[in-house]
Amino acid sequence: MSQNEAILVRVYLAESDHELKPLVHALRDELGVRGVTVLRAIEGYGPSGRTHAASLIDLSLDLPLVVEFFDAPEPARAAIARIRHLVKPGHIVSWPVTVES
Repeated sequence: MSQNEAILVRVYLAESDHELKPLVHALRDELGVRGVTVLRAIEGYGPSGRTHAASLIDLSLDLPLVVEFFDAPEPARAAIARIRHLVKPGHIVSWPVTVES
């Protein structure tokens, strides 16, 4: 089994943000990075400290979203540079990982 270096990237959004579609399009169709996944959280809070949570009586939800992807270091860094303008400052995090193959 071999190991390859990669970078895992997470982008934090909210359902009310309009960046999701352009972000996923850029990652998948323009950049072709690996492992693009969109996760919908049941609760979270942003810089305002206001909690965004799902409840049974909610008609309109504004839940947190996480867009996650990984790739080799250079493509991952290029993707971060490309998407940086699509999200608010401080909403992209990344760290080195090992991909098992």
